[in-house]
Amino acid sequence: MSEGTMQRRAQRDQRDPQAKRAKRLTRVLVGAAAVPVMLVAAGCSSDSGSEDGKDKAAQESAASESASPSPTVRAAAFRKLPEPCSVVTKKTLDDLVPKGGSGDEGSSNDTATRAGCSWDSLDDNGVKGSQFRWLSVSMLRFESDVTRGEGDKLAHDYYLKQLKDTQAAEGAKNVKTAPVSGTGDEASVVRYDLKKKEGAFKQQTVVARVENVVVTVDYNGAGLAGDKTPDADDLVKDAQKAAKEAVAAVTEANGAGGDAGKSSGAPSGSSSKSPSKSPSKSPSESSSKSSSKAPAKDS
Repeated sequence: MSEGTMQRRAQRDQRDPQAKRAKRLTRVLVGAAAVPVMLVAAGCSSDSGSEDGKDKAAQESAASESASPSPTVRAAAFRKLPEPCSVVTKKTLDDLVPKGGSGDEGSSNDTATRAGCSWDSLDDNGVKGSQFRWLSVSMLRFESDVTRGEGDKLAHDYYLKQLKDTQAAEGAKNVKTAPVSGTGDEASVVRYDLKKKEGAFKQQTVVARVENVVVTVDYNGAGLAGDKTPDADDLVKDAQKAAKEAVAAVTEANGAGGDAGKSSGAPSGSSSKSPSKSPSKSPSESSSKSSSKAPAKDS
């Protein structure tokens, strides 16, 4: 072997360890660089699983809520109102308002929810003066509603409000309130004196509730042109009689025990107002009666 060949081999042997060390270093660096990539990938996989779990939990919660039953409320007992001008018998009308005729029905866009009728009578006794009477019956029916409650509870709340408003009538003097028995589920009479330009009026208002219907009967009288003022106790008895008949008419219109509704609907009765009425109608006011009647409408 020549000296040159031996020298080249020695040089190659010296380079090989360096080359091997360089290759090993490269592999280490490549492996070290791969570790963060794997960690990042693992982190992304973990986050994705967490999000998937949240989505799945939300979906299960929504499914559970949708499967829950809708809230319900007991249906109102009474579904309709009677014809308002027929709730008081002819005999009673002849006694209370002898010249009242067939009555004047109040306007209503839903007679199954609210209705009313009024009568007035002026009995002229010549030089002795005259006797004036005015009778009004109004009815308001409440429907059960899942957000506001049962119909009879809504009617009870309105019953209390009617009593309070009547007791606070403008110009009322000597206000007295007493319970009335045998008339619906609850009833009271409010009586007071009212001075008007035509004379001294005696006002009686009976407010009664039967199931989900509130009946309000107003009855007043006055002696005009020198005639004597009617006896308030007699007027109270007459008002109570009319109220009892009106409550019975509501019950009869819905059948024995009431005609229970099949479902709870919107608060058609709760959002309505009772027919407008004056607690002490005078003869001059009674001369401008409206004869228009609202067509019946299904509830």
